[in-house]
Amino acid sequence: MFSMPSMWNLVISTVVFFVAAWYIHRYLDEQGIPKGPTRGILVLVIASLLSWGAGYFVDMTQEKTADAKVVTPTGVTQLMKDAGGQANP
Repeated sequence: MFSMPSMWNLVISTVVFFVAAWYIHRYLDEQGIPKGPTRGILVLVIASLLSWGAGYFVDMTQEKTADAKVVTPTGVTQLMKDAGGQANP
């Protein structure tokens, strides 16, 4: 199901898009490829794919951290009791 992207996704993917577009333009200039509509579309597509991938990676890492369990001090003492050790409250 579709869900709205996180704020970090929007920020990181926007930064990645502009940085990638700049580097791709620079690389194509060094290669001597003439400017034109085909080159502009190529830069747009490659920068968009890199941006989308970066946004996906950000959302994937946020999902993993959101699903992680937080160990509280009471949880640690309960683990010690279950393990047979002595826990000091």
